[in-house]
Order: sequence, then structure tokens, then C-alpha cells
Amino acid sequence: MNISDAPVYRYKLTLEFFGTGLVGWQKQNVGRSVQGILAEAAKKFCHHDVTFHAAGRTDAGVHALGMVCHVDLPQEYPAYKVMDALNYHLKWQPVSVLASTRVSEEFQARFSATKRHYRYHIINRRAPLTFQTDRAWHVKFPLDADLMHEAAQLLVGHHDFTTFRSVECQSQSPIKTLDQLDVWREGENIYIDTSARSFLHHQVRSMVGSLYYVGRGKWTKRQLQQSLEACNRTALAHNAPPDGLYFVSVDYPEDFEIEE
Repeated sequence: MNISDAPVYRYKLTLEFFGTGLVGWQKQNVGRSVQGILAEAAKKFCHHDVTFHAAGRTDAGVHALGMVCHVDLPQEYPAYKVMDALNYHLKWQPVSVLASTRVSEEFQARFSATKRHYRYHIINRRAPLTFQTDRAWHVKFPLDADLMHEAAQLLVGHHDFTTFRSVECQSQSPIKTLDQLDVWREGENIYIDTSARSFLHHQVRSMVGSLYYVGRGKWTKRQLQQSLEACNRTALAHNAPPDGLYFVSVDYPEDFEIEE
């Protein structure tokens, strides 16, 4: 049943999901998606076909600690009941609703966002992974995280990121403003934190893959700069795997919340 002509009640949801084995956020003809799993869960309690709209479309294998989405439901529920009902029907699924808020129809999970935050996790050790398999990129060769951080600052700012853009990217422009790209080590863990209003398809993974080349000593900082300036995908060093990428959170400028 389509509810497009009926009154709707909009909810903002914060999600956590484990992306391994999923085709990504967007529902596709083949494979399980976060969007599809949520739609199936929602139909079981509201008995309507509804669509969930996310702040960002994650790729296959990418995880989320705080993805935000919105959904329009055909009747009003207390926000906590929406969260509890979805989580009840999400049992045994790699998706969980962390928070639910009733919001005005002006709120759009994607278009209202002012900044998105990602983290990439590398485990830098010789021994294979056990507990962190599919949750981090295992790199057994030594990496210089300090040098990676220094090089990363060359990418911060307003640039043409064509080199770091997937050939399948649908963004109208390759020009983006990168607000943050920090690399830091904690024992065998290397974290790469990045923030921007929006990112190109594969941009974060492409930047991480290139910084990996710097950390291994395969590239100098100058070579990273030349790669950026080339504005050509063929100048990319490496595209990091999805395993270590996490959508952390998203910022919004206004309070769209409706008091219950």
C-alpha cells in the first residue's frame, strides 16, 4: 500500500549497522541492504510500505556508528515506540535503531545535513585479525602514522578531488571542501578521522589508500600532492577496502524536533 496521499508523520532515526554481507545502504535488485532491512521491519508493525532516507549512501561492507535517516509513517506513534518496534523486528539483523525523534516535515536526513563525519580504522600488526575481522583493514607492514598525518593536511581544504572519486560517482562536481583529515595511532590501531559537508563516492577510501602508500614509504608527500593535482583517477595510489570505514555521525543546523 502506498501512503503518499495520506497524512504522514516524520521520524528521525539514528542507526548503527554492521555492513559486512550487505550491499550498502541503498536497496538493490540483488542482495540485502540497510534500507531494505528497515523497510521490511517497518512494514511488520505499521503495515505499510515506507521508504527510509539516509544522510549518506554507504557502500557494500561499510559500517555505521551513527547514521541518521528519516521515514514518514502513516500514523503518529511515540518516538520511543517507533524505536522499540523497529528493533523488535530487527532481531538477528545487523542493524539497530539507537534513537528516534519526531521531527517536522522540513527535516531531510540528507539535505538538512551540514557536516558528515567518518572514521577509518587500520590495525597495523603482523598477526592476522580474529575479533576485528571485517571491522578493520589489517596492514601487516609498518606504517608511519605521523607522516600519514602530515601528508593528510595537503588534502584539507577546497580542492578538485577527481583523483579520489569513483568512476561511478554521480555527484555533479568533483570540487569539495574537506574540513578535517587527521591520522593518529593508539598502539597497533591507526585511526583516520575526516569531516566535510559532503563526500564523493569512494573519496574517503581513496584518500586512506593513498595515505597508506605514504605511511609505507611508497610515496612522498610531494607524490600525494601531485596525485591530487592530476585530477585523474588513474593517478590514485590505492582504494582502501570497505572493512575499516565507519559513518560516525552527522550534524544539522536546526532543531527540527517536535515535542510529544
